[in-house]
Amino acid sequence: MSGGKKKVVLNLLDWTGDLARSFPHECASANCKTFLSRAECATANRKASKQRRARQGGAMAADGLAGLLPAQTQLEYALLDADTAQEKENLVYQYLKKMDGRERDLTVPELGGDLQWLNTEGPISLHKDLCGKVVVLDFFTYCCINCLHLLPDLHELEHQYSDKDGLVIIGVHSAKFPNEKVLDNIKSAVLRYDIGHPVVNDADATLWHELEVSCWPTLVILGPRGNMLFSLVGEGHKEKLFLFTSIALKFYKDRGQIKDNNIGIKLYKDSLPPSPLLFPGKVTVDKSGERLVIADTGHHRILVTLKNGQILHTIGGPNSGRKDGRFSEAAFNSPQGVAIKNNVIYVADTENHLIRKIDLELEIVTTVAGIGIQGVDKEGGAKGEEQPISSPWDVVFGSSVSGTQEDDVLWIAMAGIHQVWALMLEGGKLPKGSDLKKGVCLRFAGSGNEENRNNAYPHKAGFAQPSGLSLASEEPWNCLFVADSESSTVRMISLKDGAVKHLVGGERDPLNLFAFGDVDGAGINAKLQHPLGVTWDKKRKLLYVADSYNHKIKVVDPKMKNCATLAGTGEASNVLGSSFTQSTFNEPGGLCIEENGRLMYVADTNNHQIKVLDLETKILSMLPILNPETRDVTDHPSVQKDQIANLPKLPKSAPNIQLPSLSAAPGQTIQFLLKLTLPPDSKLNEEAPNAWFITAEDNNAWLLQGQYLSGEIKDVSCQTVIPFQLPRVCLSAEAVLAIKACLYYCSKDSSACMMKGISFNQPLQIGSTNQGSLTQVELTHSFITN
Repeated sequence: MSGGKKKVVLNLLDWTGDLARSFPHECASANCKTFLSRAECATANRKASKQRRARQGGAMAADGLAGLLPAQTQLEYALLDADTAQEKENLVYQYLKKMDGRERDLTVPELGGDLQWLNTEGPISLHKDLCGKVVVLDFFTYCCINCLHLLPDLHELEHQYSDKDGLVIIGVHSAKFPNEKVLDNIKSAVLRYDIGHPVVNDADATLWHELEVSCWPTLVILGPRGNMLFSLVGEGHKEKLFLFTSIALKFYKDRGQIKDNNIGIKLYKDSLPPSPLLFPGKVTVDKSGERLVIADTGHHRILVTLKNGQILHTIGGPNSGRKDGRFSEAAFNSPQGVAIKNNVIYVADTENHLIRKIDLELEIVTTVAGIGIQGVDKEGGAKGEEQPISSPWDVVFGSSVSGTQEDDVLWIAMAGIHQVWALMLEGGKLPKGSDLKKGVCLRFAGSGNEENRNNAYPHKAGFAQPSGLSLASEEPWNCLFVADSESSTVRMISLKDGAVKHLVGGERDPLNLFAFGDVDGAGINAKLQHPLGVTWDKKRKLLYVADSYNHKIKVVDPKMKNCATLAGTGEASNVLGSSFTQSTFNEPGGLCIEENGRLMYVADTNNHQIKVLDLETKILSMLPILNPETRDVTDHPSVQKDQIANLPKLPKSAPNIQLPSLSAAPGQTIQFLLKLTLPPDSKLNEEAPNAWFITAEDNNAWLLQGQYLSGEIKDVSCQTVIPFQLPRVCLSAEAVLAIKACLYYCSKDSSACMMKGISFNQPLQIGSTNQGSLTQVELTHSFITN
């Protein structure tokens, strides 16, 4: 049996076995994830079977996707023996004739009318709206790296064929983690990964179990009657996806069954206001504590700022791309991890599958590892720029065993193949390894199987989408800490001998990737939910964890293996509370701590912010992002006139609240914390342009230089943070700033809707004495019923 044919047989056996078992472990083909625990799957499948038996006259066969298996297996074998593209197309065409001539279609049930939809004008009916379309159903969950690897293929497919051509792609989001069932979190993922097709929230996995899907990702291709034609399990099937789809379109077009009507697409991203940051994934701080490096992931750029948020360098963005060169021409694609030493930054350019190097002195970006396409090599050993890599998610400096200089290794969390790699910045030796030349990029730990497996031999250990790294070089630790997201654990890799050990989270069974939760405790009694970041506090000998899906920052004592909540309530929102545990986050993805141990910076990803936690005063604040060209100019720019003119006008009845005078110094940061209360039995109209904005009279217009003059109010149940920084050059010792808000709300029975406004006037006394780096001003108002 040939190697290629053997691989297809194994993949098909994986699929049929998983249909029967649905274990919570990695498929043998290592390109997909299975769903739910054994007990949960058994219960759900019994329920789905019972529903099918009860459905009178239903068109769907009771065996779900397994009904495709006999015919598609024959097709797979025949395609292996085909030599030309024409032969393959003919085989698929003949297969479709056979499937279309069946006495009874394998038909997908209607997508429930009560399901929540994104990127559409309303719910989509499979058998009405999609009648006459070839439909690709993408069963995915947004935590899954295999699902993310599939998105570029789908993106390319929908660019080649539109709904006018008869093709529609539907994302069916079937969550692994409880956090992923929440519509707002799926919205954020749709934005973060630039998904441009309709997505339905299959929160209870109804359609998943109806079809007996078992792996993420799974693609199901349907004909114009909702009839199942093909299934592709896992990633890496681009050629088949395009072949099957194109021939299906041709086959049904020849029969006059393809319709060219438009589907009502309404992209969620088109309604978002501009934001200084967009889904920042990671943040790091230099040894001086004066400069931050922010992976502004959604804007596809790297920002270097001062600790007050003033931008020093903008590298790349706002659109994705892949290009080396000057800062003004360089391009990234959803960068994540960043590491800085002196004036050199290394970047995990995640969706380009590259490691990039930024030289701040020369203002040049170069590629030091990766070839720009997703790699499948799980060993490595080639020179960096010749070595394919897969979805690097974090980077951190370290030192080799025999090296003569510090920071001669760049450790890489290679999420795409569930390993930790090393890029040799100088010649040296890794634990349990041989001498390596400068520039070599290779595996350090992890077998490549997606597991929670600890082992004294690093290559026999198993990780599950490692997404965060931090180095503790001092004794007795001398290790790498790893945020292993899909096993919901934090692990340790010894830099003496490479041994991989458990720290907190998960459970003992290395195949159980479903041992998640939100529990403070020790060792496996502690529970995390998809942690994405870790940072080591040298001063206190503690490890901080971005427990992303629990929306918390946790602290781990590695000596006692104890894990406790430091900040966050567990609610996904954006509140700057009076204490760490009264403040909230939304899927924080990364964090770092100053060398002196005082300030911690958190990439609060879905809040599009960098939060600052003062570990001594226990005060939490937001880092303002301030444009460099506007900090030291002495005249207000005319370019903002249009922006000011387009700000909304408040109704004449809007109250005008006079605030006490505030003493401030040039360059000082002020955060206005806006908290508005609606009348009883009222609700915010989320479709309306609820917003805050900042204005000033003409003689005070210099205050508005470089500020973010407006922003969206999404939720009145929590504070809205409005950032402001006084210019470093102030034209007057006295000034007045106006902070305004405009809300649209309706009675809960929707019998009446109204627009209301409020204005706060903030007098400023500007002196030369520094009043502190941050001042917070609370703005509160309760609207009353007319």
